[in-house]
Amino acid sequence: MTMTPPSPAAVTVSIVSHGQLDLVRPLLDQLDRFCGPTIAKVVLTVNIPEPDVLGTSPRGFEVVRIANARPKGFGANHNQAFERCDTPWFLVLNPDIRLDADILTPLIDQAAEKSGLLAPRILEPGKSAPEQHRRIITPLEIVSRKRPDYARPTEPAWIPGLFMLFRSTAFGRIHGFDERFFMYGEDFDICARLRLDGWRLQIAEDLRARHDAQRASHRSRRHLYWHLTSLLRVWTSRAFWRYRGLEVRSR
Repeated sequence: MTMTPPSPAAVTVSIVSHGQLDLVRPLLDQLDRFCGPTIAKVVLTVNIPEPDVLGTSPRGFEVVRIANARPKGFGANHNQAFERCDTPWFLVLNPDIRLDADILTPLIDQAAEKSGLLAPRILEPGKSAPEQHRRIITPLEIVSRKRPDYARPTEPAWIPGLFMLFRSTAFGRIHGFDERFFMYGEDFDICARLRLDGWRLQIAEDLRARHDAQRASHRSRRHLYWHLTSLLRVWTSRAFWRYRGLEVRSR
C-alpha cells in the first residue's frame, strides 16, 4: 500500500448547522483538542438564522462562518464550503459526531494512493459495536437488512455522510455532491461516482467516532418525504445503474 505522508494543517472541515450550535460548540472543542494541528480551517455554514454564539476561546484553526440567505441542501452547502478549501483533504462532518481521540492523523497516515474517500467506523448510541458496512441501496436490500440471515459486506459499497474525509483532488474531479439531492441520497451518489471514476472507498477498521444520532426521518413527514424522493432519484440515476453493474462484475 502506498501511504500518504501526513502534513500539518492538511484538512479543511465543513460543518453545517441547522439551528444546532449547541451541538457544534463541543464538536469544535473536540476537533481543537484532538486534531488541532491537522486542521487548517473549519467552514461552518449556518443554514437557518441563529446567533453567532460560538464563543471567543482561542482555537488552533480558523473558523470561517457562512450565513446562508436561504437554506440550501446538504450537497449544496458542502460544495459551497469546498470553494474555501485549499488543503489536500476535505472533511464533511455532521454536527452530532463526537471524538475521543485524534482520528484524522491516523486516517491520513493509512490512506492508499487511490483512496478518494476515507472514514472511521461509527458507533451509534447504546451500541458496543460499530455500524455495519452498507451494500448498494436497492428496495430488496432495504427490506432485507434487518433479517438475521442478511449477509454483511466486508467492505462498504457506500459511506454515510456523517463523516467523509475526501481527498480534495478526488472531490474536485467529480465536481462534488450532486445538488439535485436535497438532504438524503447524495452520500450514496457521490460514493458511486467516486468508484466509477477509479477511486477507492477506504474504511479504517481500527478507528472510531461516535454519532449522537438524530433520526429526523422517523419523526417528521417532511424528512420522510425527502428521504423517499431521494431514494427514487438514486434508483433512476445513471450513476446507480453503472455502479450496480460494476459491483456485479467485480464479484
